Amino acid sequence: MNNFNAWVEAINAVLWSSPVLYTLLFTGVVFTFWSGFSQYYALTHGFKAIRGDYDKADDPGAISHFQALSAALSATVGLGNIGGVALAISLGGPGAVFWMWVVGFLGMGIKLTEVSLAMLHRDTSDPENPNGGPMWVVDKNIEGKSKPIFFFGKLIGGVFCIALICSTITAGNLFQTWNVAELTESYFNVPGYVTGLILAILVGAVIIGGIKRIGAVASKLVPFMLILYILACFVVLAFHFDQIPAMLALIVTSAFSSLESSNAFIGGTAGYAFMYGMQRALFSNEAGQGSSPVAHSAAKTDEPIREGIVAGLEPFIDTIVVCTMSALVILVTGIWNRPAELTVEQIEFTQLTENTWAVDTNDPKISSLEEGQNVFMIYQGKYNEETGNNLKKVFGSVTSNNANEIVVAWSEIQSNQKPTATDNGIYLDYVGATLTAAAFDKVIPGLGKWLVTLASWLFAISTMISWSYYGEKSIVYLIGQKGVLLYKIIFCILAVVGTLGFIKTDAELNMFANLGTGMCLIANLPIIWMFGHQAMKSYKDYIRRLKAGDFAPKQSPYN
Repeated sequence: MNNFNAWVEAINAVLWSSPVLYTLLFTGVVFTFWSGFSQYYALTHGFKAIRGDYDKADDPGAISHFQALSAALSATVGLGNIGGVALAISLGGPGAVFWMWVVGFLGMGIKLTEVSLAMLHRDTSDPENPNGGPMWVVDKNIEGKSKPIFFFGKLIGGVFCIALICSTITAGNLFQTWNVAELTESYFNVPGYVTGLILAILVGAVIIGGIKRIGAVASKLVPFMLILYILACFVVLAFHFDQIPAMLALIVTSAFSSLESSNAFIGGTAGYAFMYGMQRALFSNEAGQGSSPVAHSAAKTDEPIREGIVAGLEPFIDTIVVCTMSALVILVTGIWNRPAELTVEQIEFTQLTENTWAVDTNDPKISSLEEGQNVFMIYQGKYNEETGNNLKKVFGSVTSNNANEIVVAWSEIQSNQKPTATDNGIYLDYVGATLTAAAFDKVIPGLGKWLVTLASWLFAISTMISWSYYGEKSIVYLIGQKGVLLYKIIFCILAVVGTLGFIKTDAELNMFANLGTGMCLIANLPIIWMFGHQAMKSYKDYIRRLKAGDFAPKQSPYN
């Protein structure tokens, strides 16, 4: 298993290398300027479209603009907004949030482009069940071409579908079920497999009905969970209102400079803030990944660019609004850089092999910890590239020994030199969403437990139903409609498998999720660059007609 993990990590190092991230940023910059800052029209014209001002019953497609946006948002607004933001801050520092903003803003331009392309080339031969996405963009552009070009185009479409299926399994399924199971078991002692079974049944009941049922459920579930979560964030921020300006300033300054280590946070370089901010923002809003165009392609409209403009709202809502709310809650409460839970008198490091050390903390104060808690200590060892200093964390779990005494079982330390303790502090280790929950609990004790658990269930269900549809359309492209039922069954089974203990840590989970999203990004970016000019040409024509008054909105109660 260790060899397999090392192999996956090596692939991720390529998929998430600096050149790829810079290419993503450059893509966002190019299409933002090429479109004349389409973000403006997303926030104006896009809102008019989703409230139904241009809806027509006889337009091709299966679901409304609002339902299509809800379906796409249900895939993006999820545990990445709760746990992913916490992970980015824990690893990259507050500066990671700044880079999430950048990706969110530029992602609006990328979303416009990739969704417009999908809408221009979607297959509406069955208007009640249209097919669309990067694979169909390639398909339509190779029609009538020579055999080598045709074969190459089919290969690109197939590679993207395989990448999307991989992302569906990892980010869209296992990431969701594992996190929900861990949270529910941690807070309510519900066995993981029970959570997996419930999720499988609930998700299966929705996806069996196809995109119309997915759109209908998403259009009700997404607004409810967004309002619920944002209101809870506002409650916390109201108690720490005076801290907000300072935290916003810290986000900006630490994006460009290393942050000094203190308390639980052991530092983060500007480079790692950039990397983790980019990763988590992309994981959250999926800009450039090519997944959400599949959902948007089901929208009822005779104007493809209109849905592209609507899609620009996704990164704004997901990253600039929801992720920012989570980040501010974590920062203003100070939970990200909390003091030690307790301080022990002595820490012993015993050499086991040439480069392996055991950790021992024998102190009566440890009895104040609760069995089952995860903790960490900070030690000095070899240089840590993530922090820009020599500080590292060693993790442990609170358990009981043969004498029924509370002790900490520490992981072994790999180091070619003897580690040394720093502050002798033992810190509670909050994993992903539990860090966000702890932030809520700082203001209203008990709120985090219930809110984050409920939000995680809602977010996970909404994410899974939309991602299942992305995988379904990949199956349709590869082998046809005949493979859809079996795929849906396997998808639901995997919801249970993800809770059975095959994935041990959130680091492993994050590794597999990054593999899926990274593969989609690598497969989709060339498609955007090859055919993006088509979207820009159609977009500029649409804006010209919009300014000329060619699209008179129907009379609605909102006008």
